[in-house]
Amino acid sequence: MSKVIAFTKERNNFRSAEAHLAADKGMARHSREESGSGQENYRTDAILISIVVPTRGRPDLLNRCLAALVLQEFNAACFEIIVVDDGPSHATREVAGNWAEHAGRSGPAITYIASAGPHGPAAARNRGWRAARGSIVAFTDDDTVARADWLKKGMAAFEDDSTQAAWGRIVMPLHHVPTDYELDAKGLETAVFVTANCFCRKATLEYLGGFDEQFRFAWREDADLYFRLLRANAEIEHVPAAVIVHPIRPARWGISLSQQKKVLFDALLFKKHPELYRQKIRARPRWDYYLIVLALLACALGLAAGMFALAAAAGALWLVLTMRFCIMRLHATAKTPSHIGEMIVTSVLIPPLAVFWRVAGALKFRTPFI
Repeated sequence: MSKVIAFTKERNNFRSAEAHLAADKGMARHSREESGSGQENYRTDAILISIVVPTRGRPDLLNRCLAALVLQEFNAACFEIIVVDDGPSHATREVAGNWAEHAGRSGPAITYIASAGPHGPAAARNRGWRAARGSIVAFTDDDTVARADWLKKGMAAFEDDSTQAAWGRIVMPLHHVPTDYELDAKGLETAVFVTANCFCRKATLEYLGGFDEQFRFAWREDADLYFRLLRANAEIEHVPAAVIVHPIRPARWGISLSQQKKVLFDALLFKKHPELYRQKIRARPRWDYYLIVLALLACALGLAAGMFALAAAAGALWLVLTMRFCIMRLHATAKTPSHIGEMIVTSVLIPPLAVFWRVAGALKFRTPFI
């Protein structure tokens, strides 16, 4: 039996199980209303959707995130917020505890889960959705701000019983000429099915096994889940009205250098889904990086061997390609002296670093990824 057929049969089982669960909840609510029991028990059984927020060492951002989630235009008895701390700290626990106390009996239930890590956001999300009491799980990040109707708009996609997952719109406001880092980050606005703003039936997550915890960074774990949903023939809806605002945080000078390590997990994604990777992530390898590195190596070898003509030609090619790379990054970005200096230095260093991590990823995950 193919996986698609198996998923279709499982999906029917999901609907049947959820229908029985809804009936059980209705009976439980009726029983509690007649017995006059407390609101806390009512809230526990009435939960329809669980919001999972992974976090680590950013209590101020988490505080802002929870402020927006608590104020959702949605029946507070019908949703919960689960904070998973991937590196437990007193400050993070205190923020979650303060909001739980503030929400009290009239607001949404807030649960704090300490996940002795760091294990990465994929593992944290798995801890969160497995603890969820809702049949729908919403994911966002600790540095986002949900619009007041985010939950309501997202849940509307699941009025159709065939919908298994959905993703909303991300807005990353910028009111000035961006840096290279800011322009790159703003590309998240056009990304598909990112964990800063997506929804999935819990039964579907159980069927797929959740997020792949091999993705240790906040990189490509959402694309992997999306690709597995596609391969399982799941019904996925885009809900542009469900909006998450994702402010771009200030970054340190040279941040693009440390970000190159993320390419390691591009190799894992490519190994698992080679065709979808080429269709939806990158159609062809970064030949410009490889050519720059080859020119640099040829220049060094030419100098070492006393072949100065070869060294001069290779060095000129390296210089032209590196200048081209730098100019491309400066196009449509800030032209301040500091940013120009950063682009020059990082444009020299990025290609060798990127090639190194691409090769490291190919070796680590045993894939021909380049």
